Amino acid sequence: MGETLLVTGSSGFIGAQVLRHLVAEGERVRVFLRPESSGSVVPEGVEVVRGSFGDREALGRAVCGVDRIVHLAGVTKAFDEAGYDAGNVMPVKNLLAAVREHNENLKRFLFVSSLTVAGPASEGLCGVSEHDTPAPVSAYGRSKLRAEALCMQYAADIPVTIVRPPAVYGPGDRDVLQVFQMLAKGVLLSAGRQARQRFSMIYVDDLVDGMMMAARSEAAAGGIYYISSPRSCSWDELIAAARPVLGFTSILKLSLPKPLLFFVATLIGAVGSLRGTPALINRDKANELVQDYWVCSPEQAETDFGFRAGTPLAEGIAKTISWYRQKGWL
Repeated sequence: MGETLLVTGSSGFIGAQVLRHLVAEGERVRVFLRPESSGSVVPEGVEVVRGSFGDREALGRAVCGVDRIVHLAGVTKAFDEAGYDAGNVMPVKNLLAAVREHNENLKRFLFVSSLTVAGPASEGLCGVSEHDTPAPVSAYGRSKLRAEALCMQYAADIPVTIVRPPAVYGPGDRDVLQVFQMLAKGVLLSAGRQARQRFSMIYVDDLVDGMMMAARSEAAAGGIYYISSPRSCSWDELIAAARPVLGFTSILKLSLPKPLLFFVATLIGAVGSLRGTPALINRDKANELVQDYWVCSPEQAETDFGFRAGTPLAEGIAKTISWYRQKGWL
């Protein structure tokens, strides 16, 4: 298409896939990397601009002359609200300010947010839609909501689009990997009411397709969209999809009671604070894990720009597990 796109967060799981997608399309790609990032995974031919999100000069160089921006950079772990704001809100604010100053012809600013902004759904089939009032249950979700609000404040001057993915899986992901590692051992340990829980998921290639459709659609300018598979998933459905690939015969399903989970999460979070490193799980994250329905509806994305996830759960899981095995992760 002959455009130049700036990608932030390119060293992450989704960002790396976005880079591969854009390079394969023949687009000119620029990435914004922190000074300490190695850049070893950046494909040949991709332009690199280094700097922090507090560096106005570097941000100006990054946004100057690009046609579209895909903003993925952010943090999923922090000690408190201020830490999440530093990683998720401040970068959006400074990027948008740089665009206003240095790139008045930008065609689209795509902000990749999260389903956690919406909070859990009240039921597990249809899920939340873009018309529902956000009700995040974690500091991470609240920080993403504040970042979304900033995007909308600039929407009169800058064409912005926000996408809210649910759980994302696929080759390269390390979060859902932990679930497959448990299943391979014949165990599934979860939090909350396992038999009741349902969740939306999306295969990473489908997500990238949906993101780029949103970033290029005129109808999506100024909009917020859930980019997800059309049907939510239960733990039993996930087990059934993984069983033929992993080859387990039986599964021991264990659900941590909420009081026990919150107690353990509080201890782990406290240890992380003492060590100066945010823990993978703390009381705040536990509040996300115990919810029954992390489910969203992708209908608006299909209506406005024709997106529909094309990878069935069983196929996506088979591809993902095969990749894990090739890399020795599983």
